[in-house]
Amino acid sequence: MNPNRVDSIVDFTYGVLIFAAVALILTVGTAVGVAFGLGVLVAYAIHVGWKMARFDPRWMTEETTKTLAEEVNEIMDRVEEVNERVDRRPREDEVEEVLTEEVDERVEETVSEEVDERVEETVAEEVDERVEETVSEEVDEVTERVEEVNERVDRRPREEEVEEKIDQLTEEQREEESRDEDSDTN
Repeated sequence: MNPNRVDSIVDFTYGVLIFAAVALILTVGTAVGVAFGLGVLVAYAIHVGWKMARFDPRWMTEETTKTLAEEVNEIMDRVEEVNERVDRRPREDEVEEVLTEEVDERVEETVSEEVDERVEETVAEEVDERVEETVSEEVDEVTERVEEVNERVDRRPREEEVEEKIDQLTEEQREEESRDEDSDTN
């Protein structure tokens, strides 16, 4: 039989007996349950004493050394992991290089955006002003020409005047013709 297995079974049995003592306290009575529980605890204490006396010191030293060696190895593995993480961290010159690149990129982008915006605004303002000036000048010229044309049109005789003139001339011509006919007849 495996001693570890026997020890586990015995420990489990004592646990069940302690549980039975608590159950007796609740069901039968306090005095009987307490007496049974004390008996179980005294038996358990004797069992633990026997168990401790049974192990030899050399075996316990070997087990302790083995356990300590395992724990030291785990700690060394953790230390190595931490060292690897520290080694993976960028050094000052790498950080400086990366920062310089990022700062250069951001400055370039920002300056480019600012210049684009300012040039766009300036060009838009200049174009607006020049277009406004040119359109204003053109409108002024066209207005002057229209006024000139209006003056010419005003100097020309109107349709009514032309009709009056035609009527007048036609009448004069008839009168002349009538005079000429009268003079021819005379």
